[in-house]
Amino acid sequence: MRVVVSRSGGIAGIRTTWEVQVDDQPDASDWTRFLDTLPWDEVAAEAPQPDRYAYRIRCAPHEVVLGEQQVRGPWKELIDRVRGANEKT
Repeated sequence: MRVVVSRSGGIAGIRTTWEVQVDDQPDASDWTRFLDTLPWDEVAAEAPQPDRYAYRIRCAPHEVVLGEQQVRGPWKELIDRVRGANEKT
């Protein structure tokens, strides 16, 4: 299972992407449990805000797009985990 987080927007409009292959993680079962608890179907669409980031999170069959203002709780934790896994490699 692969998780891909793409961040775009901001003042410069640069896209940055992080990804993690869950099955390759030493705590893969923790990742899987965490991903299963995310509220994938409860994300409300919000209009993008100028000069703020937008995050696209993909983990098949799920995909959500969050405005920077929506990145809190479990979504923030997921983004931080994916980014952290990329820093270790």
